[in-house]
Amino acid sequence: MTAISAPLDPEPLDDPEDAGVPVDRLDALVERARQMVEGSEQALESGQVAVARGGRLVRQVTFGDASPVARFNVFSVTKAFIAAAVWQLMGDGLVDPSDLVVDHVPEFGSNGKDVVTVEHLLTHTGGFPTAPLGPPEWSSRQGRLDRFAQWRLNWEPGSRMEYHPSSAHWVVAEIIERVTGRDFRDVVYEDVMAPLGLPRLRVGATDRHPDGWADVPPIRIVGEAPAPSELEELMGFAIDLSEVTDAAVLRFSEAEVRDLGVPGGGGIGSAGDVALFYQALLHNAGDLWDPGILADGTGRIRCDQPDPMLGVAANRSLGLTIAGDDGNARRRGFGKTVSARAFGHLGKGAQVAWADPHTGISFCFLTNDHDVDLLAEGMRINSLNNRAGALVHP
Repeated sequence: MTAISAPLDPEPLDDPEDAGVPVDRLDALVERARQMVEGSEQALESGQVAVARGGRLVRQVTFGDASPVARFNVFSVTKAFIAAAVWQLMGDGLVDPSDLVVDHVPEFGSNGKDVVTVEHLLTHTGGFPTAPLGPPEWSSRQGRLDRFAQWRLNWEPGSRMEYHPSSAHWVVAEIIERVTGRDFRDVVYEDVMAPLGLPRLRVGATDRHPDGWADVPPIRIVGEAPAPSELEELMGFAIDLSEVTDAAVLRFSEAEVRDLGVPGGGGIGSAGDVALFYQALLHNAGDLWDPGILADGTGRIRCDQPDPMLGVAANRSLGLTIAGDDGNARRRGFGKTVSARAFGHLGKGAQVAWADPHTGISFCFLTNDHDVDLLAEGMRINSLNNRAGALVHP
């Protein structure tokens, strides 16, 4: 990776060709996104797409009834922001992937959880995927710690992978606070986003934004959910979405939840913000990370156990998903035109973000419309990914 200066430039280029991105291919990608919102499909009522390359925002376009400067709930795309903060702590020698969680958070070590490591948390192999934590307990540290102590393991940590939508990242956030003595939301903002020149990309903490979340449209539920049997027949395996219900998703429209900054899914930003964040990971903008640790986080598959939600190997790094070369990148949320080295993270409700070291492209699509038709949502994401992945042929 070649380091670039920070902060990044949030102003879109006048000519995409200046970043080596062909205008016709970029126009085709934007038009595909437009069709989802304003064209023949009209599956969504708003959306935002962005492409970046070489540390510059190439283009950001907003569709539908959202403001051109709108930010969106990015849901589990947030996990990459938390990982970026942890990687810095690893570079400072404050955290190691092999650390036992209990050595940082003693309250967590009950009910056999004393063997869980930081790596288990970041690779979704901790063994407590649906451990409950919600209001009112999640609003206070003591409430969260009390919940940690109550949680029990579903299986031996490290023995299998199952996506932890929110539980593991609440523990990661507590580790950040224990080793820094600071609110994890401030750590993400002050140590990652502010140095990168991305002040509107946030995980909670609205104190620096007097208008709060006025630029973030409310979440809407759209589409019609297929029957579980239909999903299983088409995908070849059962999907358990018991934690991420419509009611849970809609809660993220509430100001107090946005203030809270749920570490596994409470991020707020524009598609351009997120695309530039991934440029920072591609190029180590401002030398914010130890190069070896950044390369590990963005390029080393530490967990290739089967992901029961996807039906293929998880390909998890310390916080991200890697596309891989086994032909299953599409199922992992990357489409079929990226290289095996592409890395990123999906978010609930058609949020997608990734970067490809082979082409230097980073891509993000966001919407505030949560489509409960997972099959249609997946096809839309992959159609965008396929065009974004083919923008540049090096």
